[in-house]
Amino acid sequence: MFGRLRAWGAHHSALVDALTVSPVALICLLSASAFSSPGSPVHLGRTGILLLSLVLLVPLLWRRRYPREVFAVVALLCFGQWVADIQIVPADLAVLIAMYAVASRCAPRWAVAAGLVAEFGLLLAVVRWWGDTLRTLPSSSVFVVAIWIAGIYVSTRRRYVESLVERAERAERERDQQARIAASAERARIARELHDVVAHNVSVMVVQADGAAYAMDTDPDQTRRALHAISATGRQALAEMRRLVGVLRQDAGSPAEEYAPQPGVAQLAELVKQVTESGLPIEFAVSGTPRDLPEGEQLAIYRIVQEALTNTLKHGGPGARARVDVRFAGGQVELRIRDDGRGAAAPRLEGGHGLIGMRERVAMYGGVVEAAPSPGGGFQVVARIPVGVAA
Repeated sequence: MFGRLRAWGAHHSALVDALTVSPVALICLLSASAFSSPGSPVHLGRTGILLLSLVLLVPLLWRRRYPREVFAVVALLCFGQWVADIQIVPADLAVLIAMYAVASRCAPRWAVAAGLVAEFGLLLAVVRWWGDTLRTLPSSSVFVVAIWIAGIYVSTRRRYVESLVERAERAERERDQQARIAASAERARIARELHDVVAHNVSVMVVQADGAAYAMDTDPDQTRRALHAISATGRQALAEMRRLVGVLRQDAGSPAEEYAPQPGVAQLAELVKQVTESGLPIEFAVSGTPRDLPEGEQLAIYRIVQEALTNTLKHGGPGARARVDVRFAGGQVELRIRDDGRGAAAPRLEGGHGLIGMRERVAMYGGVVEAAPSPGGGFQVVARIPVGVAA
């Protein structure tokens, strides 16, 4: 219920601001006659008081969108009122409302500045109109400080809730990622099983075919039995292959993903763009003459860059930046992914397999990978893969 109410308020912020100011406006309207009576110290008349109230309250309609600017306008209007020797009216509560908006929505330094300005304004009013500063100022300051503390609490609470939401979203993304990694690992296991099954059956077929070739002229019955064995083994291998490949193709989340082309070197720029849009500024450079690489090697290059940038997103910390350099030279391709994040200070999570996966991919093509914190801060991954080496 409260969630729907907050969502409605977020979509109708102008209406909510007007409704929250309306009680103060009603008080100003009802008290205008009392403050314009002959015995009142405010010598503006009913129309003047209503006009002053309107000028002080109207800026509050934009206090959530522009809290600092609204507070500055209201504070200047109240200071002008003090200079003109116009005593306090109910509409002067606007300065406290604007101070609350700054305290609850702006950085702590702006909140402190707004509180000091409001307290200074109270001091000016007490000295000019109320007298007995030592007695009146502390009791009046209680209201200012209480409203200021309420704004600080709301700001702290909002940031805490936002951090909880961010952590929940990150945990959900990591859970989905772990599920995809587990599914990929299972498919890799099935692929190895497929390789073993097919290799075994093909070996049996080769042996039977050799035996049939030797016995073709001398023992037709043996040749016939060998051919039947070859046929049966081939059918069994085909059935096993269909069953295992069918399992490999099952992916309820994205049925077309298994049939899509695998990414390669040409998709690195798009990968960098996607990660940049996720909040990690990246510089990307390719040097040397790109060569035609096997699809498997291109996929390995893409996954290494992807895993390195993912690690930077997870462990680099706020404000981290990264650079990706791809260099073709000397019969190899060199990948260098650097960031200026927390480096060695980043927390190490148990159960991570990213660096292990990088080393396995590079080792398939006879390359090497180095991943370690940089001496000056940040983290660096360097992978060198020979060009054109088959797995």
